[in-house]
Amino acid sequence: MTITVITQRDGSLRQQATVREFSALVVDAPREVGGDESAPDPHDYFDLSLGACKAMTALMYARRKQLPVETITATVERDASDEARGHYRLTVTLAFEGIDDPETLNRLLEIADCCPIQRLMTVSDVDITTRRA
Repeated sequence: MTITVITQRDGSLRQQATVREFSALVVDAPREVGGDESAPDPHDYFDLSLGACKAMTALMYARRKQLPVETITATVERDASDEARGHYRLTVTLAFEGIDDPETLNRLLEIADCCPIQRLMTVSDVDITTRRA
């Protein structure tokens, strides 16, 4: 899969991203370095991928087990205060509508911790190559 990111020609740092047929994705730099806070920055997309993956992983499990989950809300809180020293903390809070049983809720949290993005972020070696077109 290829993702294309193109600089907008308006003098800003804003980028237009295309993922498959979705081309309305906007990425901007954080405000403190000249971006516009009305658009998500790269950290936002990194963080939201974790929340979305955890919710989808738990939902797939719930459906497979025929659990009465109606909705899952994932809230991701970021603590980037030590990022420069190599510590980036994300806290994901999952709310499950339709399930009240504490054992089932704990199992859904365990399953959510097995999501592919969490594994990618925590245990995978990611090799990145940057080259000129």
